[in-house]
Amino acid sequence: MSTPLTIRKYKPEDAGGICALYNYYVGHTTATFDTEPLSDGTMRRRLDSIAADYPCLVAVAPDGGIAGYAYAHRWKERDAYVTTAETTIYLHPHYHRNGIGRRLMTELAGRCRAAGIHTLIACLTAENESSCRFHENIGFVRVSYFREVGRKFNRWLDIADYQLVL
Repeated sequence: MSTPLTIRKYKPEDAGGICALYNYYVGHTTATFDTEPLSDGTMRRRLDSIAADYPCLVAVAPDGGIAGYAYAHRWKERDAYVTTAETTIYLHPHYHRNGIGRRLMTELAGRCRAAGIHTLIACLTAENESSCRFHENIGFVRVSYFREVGRKFNRWLDIADYQLVL
């Protein structure tokens, strides 16, 4: 059963709550390759820039807190890739495994499709098995695997790319 919440477009005032959520992952997991926490201002500039051109969504919990967020952004710089976007999704740990991630990604994919995006790419840390399974369960297919391309917490990390053709 899904937790009741609202999924809506990102607003600049969401940046602080999103930053706090993201910084948990920076400091405690290999889900992101950022190694230092971001400031609220850095996160706001990042999200404002992304939201100007791509879908950027926030899941708001009944208490008003940020339960998660997801966005698409440019995958590569060459013009031939303009209809391909990379996805990002993070959930507050309290909201894992209850349907919020699926709701966010389904909404994101729909908005991307409506915006003319043809393909979504998710670049995942390969050891993050729950994220790999999540993406597979919503239709993404693993299309690449790179060994030892990132370094965090004093160890090498592999990444896997997953693709969803809309």
